[in-house]
Amino acid sequence: MRGLVSGALALLLLIAVGAVANEATNSNSDGAQAAPSSVADPEVQQQLRDTVENLDEALYSPFIERYVLDELKALRTEMAAQRIELTEKLVDRHVESIDRGVSYATNTITYFFYLIAGVSSILVLVGWTSVRDIKERMNKIADEEVGKLVTTYEKRLRVIEHQLTQKTQHIDANREEIERTQELHSLWLKAAQETLSANKIAIYDQILEMRPDDCEALTYKADEVLELGEVQWAINLCQHALTIDPDNAHAFYQLACAKTMLGNYDQAIHYLRETLERADSYRQTVMEDPALEPLYELDDFKALLSS
Repeated sequence: MRGLVSGALALLLLIAVGAVANEATNSNSDGAQAAPSSVADPEVQQQLRDTVENLDEALYSPFIERYVLDELKALRTEMAAQRIELTEKLVDRHVESIDRGVSYATNTITYFFYLIAGVSSILVLVGWTSVRDIKERMNKIADEEVGKLVTTYEKRLRVIEHQLTQKTQHIDANREEIERTQELHSLWLKAAQETLSANKIAIYDQILEMRPDDCEALTYKADEVLELGEVQWAINLCQHALTIDPDNAHAFYQLACAKTMLGNYDQAIHYLRETLERADSYRQTVMEDPALEPLYELDDFKALLSS
């Protein structure tokens, strides 16, 4: 999350630099007498890019947090509208299918009545039975056919109702997940703004209450616990994270830092090896982390970094 905010600020700064450079170019092309801006110089732009890429901390502001939250809210509203539109189309399609079925059934029954009437007329002419017997039999047959059609469409309607219920439950579940995700993003942003380890730990606890299996929250909490000197607590958090994700490189890295603070250098190097096997991007962090300074003079540590 810190990298996301820093990347966004860097992009905004580069866009601003490009806009200033374009403005300076346009002013020169129009015949203005002012000297070209130094910001348009490629060397100045490169220096600005290097400065942005080497920032030590995020240059975020509450406006960026508000922008992200507004975008999430707009996305959630748009997704809800799309789901409602999809549900309406699905219902309309099912209703249209039912209308066609009912129309087909009505036409079938009508033609069936015509056929019975014709056959009855023929039978009356040939002296089969009386008109009353023909009418009773015709009504019986019609009732049976109508009963079959009603039963068939009742089953279809129950299936449609079940499908609509499932889709409604799915939409509700997605809405709850979006709200939970939005709240988690808000907590992560709040944690990034905190400077006290105790406050960050409290925020990570709130995240773990919502998602107990969040390995990232467990490892970041372990990092803050190490800052408070609670080494065993940090070890327990990292081991819990590894039970959820056995290949979590950050958890192995925090274990290496904890073992270094306890003086177990062999175990610390072992955990560093596990970290680099899973994420080689930690190599620079290992070389610069003050918590690992006691390992710098060990031969195993040098061999690990040179491998």
